[in-house]
Amino acid sequence: MRRIGTIAFLIVAVLIALGARHGAWGEEAGAPKAAGATCDRAAFGLVLDVGHTAQVPGAKSARGALEFDFNLRLAKLIEQQLIEAGFAKTVLLVTEGPALAGLARRVARANAAHADLLLSIHHDSVPDSMLEKWDYNGEPHIFSDRFKGHSLFVSYENRDRKDSLRFARLLGLALKSRGLQYTPHYTDKIMGHRRRELIDAEAGVYRFDRLVVLKYPQMPAVLLEAGSIINRDEELLMGTPEHQAVIAAAVVEAAEGFCRERKPVKPDRIARPDAGAKAKLRPAAVRGPAGNAIKR
Repeated sequence: MRRIGTIAFLIVAVLIALGARHGAWGEEAGAPKAAGATCDRAAFGLVLDVGHTAQVPGAKSARGALEFDFNLRLAKLIEQQLIEAGFAKTVLLVTEGPALAGLARRVARANAAHADLLLSIHHDSVPDSMLEKWDYNGEPHIFSDRFKGHSLFVSYENRDRKDSLRFARLLGLALKSRGLQYTPHYTDKIMGHRRRELIDAEAGVYRFDRLVVLKYPQMPAVLLEAGSIINRDEELLMGTPEHQAVIAAAVVEAAEGFCRERKPVKPDRIARPDAGAKAKLRPAAVRGPAGNAIKR
C-alpha cells in the first residue's frame, strides 16, 4: 500500500512538471444531453494507447509471443478503422522506456493531446500461481486455459468517472452484440487480493481505481483487455485478422455512440504526442489488472 501511494505521488509530480493540462472537461456530470444529438466525428479526439513498451513488453503468451506485439497490432487496426469511419483526430500513442517513467510519459502525452477519450489496449494473462507448464515446438512454455474472454476497466478516481463508465459500457455491449463474452474470473475468490469489483455485469466492466493509465488522464479513460493470450486457444484466436476486425468494429460503434452525447473538447486541433519529455523516476513493478507483477 505504501509503495502504491509513493508511486501515485511521483506520477502526479511528473505530470505537473510536464505541464500535462487539459483544455476542456466536457459536460458536467449529470448535465442533460441535447435531444437528437449527432456525432461530429471530425472534431472528436480519441487517444489509442498501446499498452506496455517494446523494452518492457508485458505478459508472454502461451507460445512465447509478447503482449506488446498483440497490443500494437490490434491498436493499429482500430486506428485504421476509426480514421476510415471519419474519426480523423485519432492518435495512436506508442511509448518507450522502462516501467514507471514510460507510464508517466504516456499519461502526460495523452493529456497534452486534449482529447475526448482514451482507450488503452492490452491482452490478458493470469497470476503466476495459476500457470502450468507445457512444451511447444520442442521448447518449454507456460499457459493457463482456465479463463478466456475480454474485460474492461475504469477508475473511479478518474476526473471524468461518469463518462469513463459510459464509454466502457458502450464498448462492452458492442462486443457482446458481436458474440464476444467477457471473463468473470476477476470476481472469483481464487483471485484473492487481485479480485476486482464488477460494476457492470451486463457489459463486463470492472473497477480498478489505482491503475495509472486510468486514474491520471484528464479525460474519460478505459482499459480493454482484449482477450487472454496465456490461454492456448484464445491466443490463436487473438492472432487472427478476422477476430481483430470484430473488436475494432466494436470500438468504432462505441466511439460513435459516445461521440453523439459528448461535446468535442477545445482547442480544435489535437496535438500529436512528442517524444521529448522524459521522467526521471526509479523503475518499479506496476501491477496489471490481473494483479501479477508487470514491468510496464
